[in-house]
Amino acid sequence: MKGMGGLGNMGKIMKQAQGQMEEMQKKMARLDESLKERVVEGSAGGGMVKVMFNGLGEPLDVKIDRTILEEDDPDFLQEMILAAVRQGQKKAAELEEDEKKKIAGSLPIPGLENML
Repeated sequence: MKGMGGLGNMGKIMKQAQGQMEEMQKKMARLDESLKERVVEGSAGGGMVKVMFNGLGEPLDVKIDRTILEEDDPDFLQEMILAAVRQGQKKAAELEEDEKKKIAGSLPIPGLENML
């Protein structure tokens, strides 16, 4: 491409960037599937209340030790459930963020890990 200076390579660069973005999209889709299968747990009250989430932050299960039900203190139980949910959601979010950073870091696009 005579007469265009450094612009002749622009098409090649754009095509390469597009290919990298398509590869990242595929990796992200595979990551979502993987995160659906991974389980994190939030707990409270020394493990008396446990809430399980998948890696996407979707709740999967709740387990409450029977001894906490004998307390006859609904406020305490509610606090424990809320604390376990918050902890589980935080763990799921951290897992997702860590995995996305791994994908972004594997692609040669500066600053991409900060965009996810």
